[in-house]
Amino acid sequence: MSAAYGDTSLVTKVGPAHADHADPDDQPTGRPTSSATMPGLVVQMLRHGRLTEGVDLLDVGTGAGGLTAYAARRLGAEHVTSVDVDPYLVDAARDRLAAMGLQPTFATVDATGPLPGTYDRIIATVSVRLLPASWLAALRPGGRLVTTIANTSLILTAWKDRGGGATGRIERDWAGFMTTRHGDDYPPELTDLFTLAWEADGAEVATGRFPVLNVAEAWEIRSMLELDVPGVQLGFRREGDTRTAVLVHTDGSWARATADRFAAPIVHQGGPRRLWKALERIRLRLNAEGALPLYGAHVRITPDGVCHLKRGGWTGTID
Repeated sequence: MSAAYGDTSLVTKVGPAHADHADPDDQPTGRPTSSATMPGLVVQMLRHGRLTEGVDLLDVGTGAGGLTAYAARRLGAEHVTSVDVDPYLVDAARDRLAAMGLQPTFATVDATGPLPGTYDRIIATVSVRLLPASWLAALRPGGRLVTTIANTSLILTAWKDRGGGATGRIERDWAGFMTTRHGDDYPPELTDLFTLAWEADGAEVATGRFPVLNVAEAWEIRSMLELDVPGVQLGFRREGDTRTAVLVHTDGSWARATADRFAAPIVHQGGPRRLWKALERIRLRLNAEGALPLYGAHVRITPDGVCHLKRGGWTGTID
């Protein structure tokens, strides 16, 4: 009860192994694939949805069913549909909510493909890189979309226009969710490339400009890096005062930076592009301007899901 009502996220599934089917001594390895999201974040996403009486809501990413339950209480269960790629999660949430007297509609679908029905609101608690065109197709004109961009802390909100696209903004707020998947687990990580990045000498070795940073915890920098270099993966280790960060990419690029505390790091880089230099350009801009032009950016979304961002003289694309 303490865990269920605490304001924290609880991982409920690692790889294909769900906690409901685990033994007490099980120690699953791999990436988390589902969770019971912290209630405060669920409410935060619902507030971004600007719910009003009579709207029909699609919850993308059923998970443990928390957002579905809140929305069903707020709007009436007949106005709420919840979808997830995992049939067990859908069935378990359906049974759990039915025991509470709530009977919204549930469906097992890959949310990156066609969606059942049309809606006035779509709120996703899974993240996407390219916004699925099916989400815009399922959103009624004048409807509102709330989602997050994969591997960033960016919350995107937008109102659908009659041309089939949408107009909105990157909120001055942040959240992070697991990315959409198409089966029980995510594709394998770049294990061999990570091994290379941790151990090898680089084709280029130089002294970095800034102290080593755990990029995964620097949300604004991480978000801009994902926009500039989509798909980069991160690693970080701390041994006493020594900190090491690695970046790897599916194109074979990698970088490793090592230093003590605030000293300038030694940077090894290999592959077709220089990932650490891309990171340093972002950090230099942050230092020079005091902020990055992400939060508060205007967003124009085309019907095929491409997002065009603009704030001041800066522009970016999520495709």
